[in-house]
Amino acid sequence: METEFIRINKFLSEAGVCSRRGADRLVEEGRVTIDGKVAVLGDQILPGQKVLVDGREIQREDEKILLAFHKPKGIVCTAEKREKNNIIDYLHYPKRIYPVGRLDKDSEGLILLTNDGELGNEILRARNFHEKEYIVTVNRPVTDEFLRGMAGGVPILDTITRKCKVEKLDKRKFRIVLTQGLNRQIRRMCEYFGYRVVKLVRVRIMNIKLGDLPVGKYRDLTHQEWEGLLALLSESGKEE
Repeated sequence: METEFIRINKFLSEAGVCSRRGADRLVEEGRVTIDGKVAVLGDQILPGQKVLVDGREIQREDEKILLAFHKPKGIVCTAEKREKNNIIDYLHYPKRIYPVGRLDKDSEGLILLTNDGELGNEILRARNFHEKEYIVTVNRPVTDEFLRGMAGGVPILDTITRKCKVEKLDKRKFRIVLTQGLNRQIRRMCEYFGYRVVKLVRVRIMNIKLGDLPVGKYRDLTHQEWEGLLALLSESGKEE
């Protein structure tokens, strides 16, 4: 019979405390204990051992939680309590969850939150080319030249953005579908062409749509959304 060891970073990730990388940081900062002893990177634990983070006991959650949330402008996508406008305090959800990726403070729209670190990591992996769709309003008329430039790849942050889908919706509004998530990517792309983003709303992540979810509200995923999401994750896993 095999002994079910699990690395401490994986345990904390699956318990919904944070990502594996975030768990490593907690361990490095000496904030994690296993049966009363301060954990070190690479520690493995067995079922029944007592794990504390900042003095609070952590247990893996059997129920998988994945929420769709319409983030308002001004809310910061972090679980860091020192940030007064952090997304976790705003939601006040009864169980421990954390955001999957980020949506910058000045933007609004769809963001997912989960208690499953592995699921969050799979959604975020850039190599999987998962789509995220945005509706963007800019400060001056959208031209064909601007749309071609945005779609073809833009030099920002010492790299060239991946080619993407861009569609004009109105005089100063367009839709863009990205498969990567560089820091303030759309805003930087627009700035390269002399445009300023006035409003940015994320309306889709993979198969999950914002729809008519009101600003500041969240909902559980539907059964159909779960099935579609798992199918997409399975397909991207096969391509590695």
